Amino acid sequence: MINMRCFVHLLLIALLILNNAVFSQSLEDLFHDKKEIYFKFKFQSVNKTNNLSNIISIDHKTNKENVYAYATKNEFKAFLKCGIAYELVEELIPQYTNASGTKNNWDYYPTYSEYTQMMEQFADSFPDICKLHNLGTLSSGRKILCVQISSNVGVKSNKPSFLYTSSMHGNELTGYVLMLRLIDDVLSGYNTVSEYTQIVNNVDLWINPLANPDGAYASGNHTISGATRNNANGVDLNRNYPDPQNGSNPDGNAWQEETLIFMDLADSVQFDMSCNIHTGAEVFNYPWDTWSRLTADDVWWRNIAYLYADTAHAHSSPGYFNDLNNGVTNGWDWYEVNGGRQDFMNYFRFCRESTLELSSNKIPNPTTLPYYWNANKRSLVNYIKQSLNGLRGLVTDSVTGLPLRARVEIVGHDMDSSHVYSRIDVGNYHRYLSSGNYQVTFSKNGYYDKTIDVNVVDDQVVVHDVQLVPVNAVYIKDINEEELKIINTFDISGRKSPLQWNSIYLQQMSDGTVQKLIKIK
Repeated sequence: MINMRCFVHLLLIALLILNNAVFSQSLEDLFHDKKEIYFKFKFQSVNKTNNLSNIISIDHKTNKENVYAYATKNEFKAFLKCGIAYELVEELIPQYTNASGTKNNWDYYPTYSEYTQMMEQFADSFPDICKLHNLGTLSSGRKILCVQISSNVGVKSNKPSFLYTSSMHGNELTGYVLMLRLIDDVLSGYNTVSEYTQIVNNVDLWINPLANPDGAYASGNHTISGATRNNANGVDLNRNYPDPQNGSNPDGNAWQEETLIFMDLADSVQFDMSCNIHTGAEVFNYPWDTWSRLTADDVWWRNIAYLYADTAHAHSSPGYFNDLNNGVTNGWDWYEVNGGRQDFMNYFRFCRESTLELSSNKIPNPTTLPYYWNANKRSLVNYIKQSLNGLRGLVTDSVTGLPLRARVEIVGHDMDSSHVYSRIDVGNYHRYLSSGNYQVTFSKNGYYDKTIDVNVVDDQVVVHDVQLVPVNAVYIKDINEEELKIINTFDISGRKSPLQWNSIYLQQMSDGTVQKLIKIK
């Protein structure tokens, strides 16, 4: 007679084998026609949720009761090993068409071809102030498009560079249409609407309405029905960037085409402020996402965030944009995100980027899009105008007057890459600060440091141009007539004089005297 303990043991093995077979079969069925699934489970703790964010993509709908998440097949396998009870959530993408909508009302989602035509038409209709950039063509053939709007478009100038980009999650499309409408509004309002004229004349404005076209048009270029959060490779693009805490590839995936395109854009333009737009909640999210410590400019961030939220409240019906702390949250306080673009831009590209959640419904009925525009228009415009405030100026070589790429750092204040750099092509820098007194140091290899004392006031601009002196420059006073004749025969191009000086320049001093500057190689 079989031993009872042995019998129980064999029964458990049989059940385990059966369970694995059923599990494998059900998992295959689950992902039969899907690249990702959407599910929820009970919220346990912030730490537990943050740990799980390294395995699955936590969704914006997450609250203190339930955690909502997306997962690919491999991610879901890893999640199942945690032994957490879950429930699948059917995320229906409605069959919206543009049949009843018009561009005049902006109450429809365009097809992919309509989208590209709109972007081309913007540039064609306003060639003096608008330039269309194809940032990159994906393997699918779809393009990452961005318009640049400026009174001297395409020319490097002393303006802050600002970027709006939307829908890096392909099934979050409110911002997609709102950004198209913002482009149209700014271009049409130039020289007639004062604040749009101010923006075009003083800001280098870039707007990318659709950062994940493969996700948005996963079912085909004719419809957003079937839109997916992830890109064509099943990768969450907002987990695919280098992370300050978790390294170059925190999600374990290679950098995607879309990721590389935006990393290259940030390298070439050197944005000062930016915002990436999502849906699934109604809140302004500011850094950091990856760790709990605050930024050096946390007070500035909170001021900016509440300005956005309060303005949205004033232009919407009660109950809108009040998630979390009345429409504002620090990213990590909500839930941890590793590999997000917000932290990448702030930490690695020295740009002040936020994350904006425009609607609880990820793809709201298109008839409601005008409501979201009216609720957010004033906030979106004000946020661009904030790029004109703070401390700014030009950093140049005191000898040649040429622009320098210098480090601009606040002593005893800056940390975690909160310093900024002036641009090599123009020399302009833009440092956003809350009210206070700051000791700002400008530094560059081969030049003497210079520190200035600055008082900053909220919502105002303070301009300080700075000249850095090369360490190999020598000043000599009391130029005699013979030397002056020699110097005057040579320009500042650097040609050698008969005295074998490498470069000779004259500088008028504040006391009226003239100094001869000899720059020695």
